[in-house]
Amino acid sequence: MNRKLLVVMASIIMSPLFAKIVAQQKSLQKWTADNGNGTYRNPILWGDWPDPDIIRVDDDFYFISTSMHYVPGCPILHSKDLVNWDIAGYAVDHYTEDERYNMQGGNMYLRGSWAATIRHHNGLFYVGFCTPNWGKEKSNFSICTAKNIKGPWTRTIFPEYLYDPGLFFDDDGKVYVVHGQGTLYLTELNADALSTKSKPVKVWDKRFNLDATSGGGYGIEGSHMYKINGKYYITCAGGGTEGWQVCLRSDSLHGPYEHKIIAKDDCGYPGNGLHQGGLVQLKDGSWWFIIMQDRGAIGRVPHLEPVEWKDGWPMIGKNGNGKGVTTYQKTIEGNKNKIIPATTDEFHKSQLGLQWQWNHNPDNALWSLTERKGYMRLHASLATDLTNARNTLTQRVQGPYSEATVELDVTGLKDGDVAGFGIFQSPYAYIAVRKLGAENSLIMVNNGTVIDSITHFSPKKIWLKATATDKGFEGKFFYSIDGKKFSPFGNTLKMALGYDWTANRFALLNFSTTQNGLHGYADFNWFRFQGINE
Repeated sequence: MNRKLLVVMASIIMSPLFAKIVAQQKSLQKWTADNGNGTYRNPILWGDWPDPDIIRVDDDFYFISTSMHYVPGCPILHSKDLVNWDIAGYAVDHYTEDERYNMQGGNMYLRGSWAATIRHHNGLFYVGFCTPNWGKEKSNFSICTAKNIKGPWTRTIFPEYLYDPGLFFDDDGKVYVVHGQGTLYLTELNADALSTKSKPVKVWDKRFNLDATSGGGYGIEGSHMYKINGKYYITCAGGGTEGWQVCLRSDSLHGPYEHKIIAKDDCGYPGNGLHQGGLVQLKDGSWWFIIMQDRGAIGRVPHLEPVEWKDGWPMIGKNGNGKGVTTYQKTIEGNKNKIIPATTDEFHKSQLGLQWQWNHNPDNALWSLTERKGYMRLHASLATDLTNARNTLTQRVQGPYSEATVELDVTGLKDGDVAGFGIFQSPYAYIAVRKLGAENSLIMVNNGTVIDSITHFSPKKIWLKATATDKGFEGKFFYSIDGKKFSPFGNTLKMALGYDWTANRFALLNFSTTQNGLHGYADFNWFRFQGINE
C-alpha cells in the first residue's frame, strides 16, 4: 500500500467524525449478557420475561415466562449455556374460552397466562399456568403437553383454580401441583397430569418477618417444587416488587416445612429485589437459579444466579451470600456465537417471527405476510381506539435504551383508518397516518388524545421511530418522509404499568373508526431494532 494512501486512511481514522461513527455503532447494539471472555453479566435478558421457570433436558435448557393477554401465550426460550437464549416457541396458540379474547363484548387485559411452570417427564413436555379472573368470573388452571418443545401443544383447562402453580413429578410416579398465595397447597393430579386426583392439602400457612426490623409478616407465592437428596424443597417469592426469595424444606411431602430466605438483594436497583424463579442442576452437578427483578415499565428482567448449598439450603449468590452477582464466570461455554432473542424483522418469511405477539387473539383474516411479498400487511378492523383494536402486533421494549423504526406504506388506507407505530401499555402513544374522507393527516396520539397533527399529509410512504429508556421511563416519537432525517413529533410518553405486570411494547397498528365496512390496509416493509449494549 503506498504511503500517500496510508496517510489519507490515518487521517480519516483519527478524525472526530470517524470516532463518532464508531462510537455510535459500538453503543447501538442489542443487549447481550455474554461478555465473550468466559463471563456473563446480569440481567441475562434486558426485557420483560417475568415469572421464570426452568428445566434441563440433557444438554438443553428451557425457560418459560408469563405473557398474560398477549398471543401466542407462554413463551419458551432455549439455551445451551444458560446465558445465550433464543425463542423456541409458545405453549398456547390462542385462547378459546372467552369471546373477550377476540375483543368481542369486552377485553381480557391481564388474563391469559400467569406464572407458568415447565417440566419434562417420560418424553413429554408439560406446561402449567393459571388464569386469574376477578368478580363473578371463574378463574382457571391449564396444563399443556407436547412431545416437541416447538409444538404442537395440546391444552387442557381444569375446572379447578390452582394459583401460581408449580408442577412436580415425584420419584414414586405421583404428580402434584404446589399452588397458592400466602397459604400454599399441594394438589395431586392423575398419572397423565391432565386432571386432579385429590383435594388440595394445605402445606404452609405461616407468615414470617423478613428480619427483626421489617415490622410485619409476608405471604409467599410463585412456588416451584423439587426433591433433592431425599428432601422436598419449595422455592417461593415473597414481598412482591420489593421482593426476596424463600425456600421451604421438609423430609415429608406434606410437611411440616421449615423455611429460610435464600436471596435478598436489589442488585443496585433500589427497592426492587430479586424474587420468583426456578432452580436447575447442570450435568457437572452445579446448581443455578433463574430469578426475576422488576424494572418498572421496561418489565421484569431475569438474572442468572449461582447457587451454593449450605447446611442443606440452596443459597443464591456468590458463595451463597444471598446477593445477586453482576458479572460471573460461565459454567458452560456453549455456542461460541452470542445468541439473543430475535427483534428486527424484514418480513421476508411467510410465517410470523417468534419475537411477535398480538394484543389479544388476532383475526387471522386481517393480516398477511404473503399478500404483498416482503411486507406485513395489516387490514383495519373497527375500533373506537387502540385499546380495543384487534391485530395490534407487539414485541418488547428493552433497557437500558432501545429504539425501533418501521417503514410504512399507507397507499391502501381507506376512510377512517388509523395506521402507525408506537409504544403500547396504559398509557400508550403512537404516530399514525389517519385518513378522513380523501385526506390524510399525520397525528401523534398520547393515551387517546391527539397531541399534534399535520393536515394535508401527502406522502404515501413514511418512516416512524419510537425510543424507550429505563431512565425516567420515557418514550419518544419521530417521523421521516425520506428515511434519513427524523423529526420529533408530539410529546413524551411517560411509560407506566396501567395494565399491571405487563411491560411496555413496541406496537404496529391499524384500525378503523368508520363503520362503513370499507376498511383498508397498511403495509409495513420492515421493523428494525437497536439498543444500547452497556
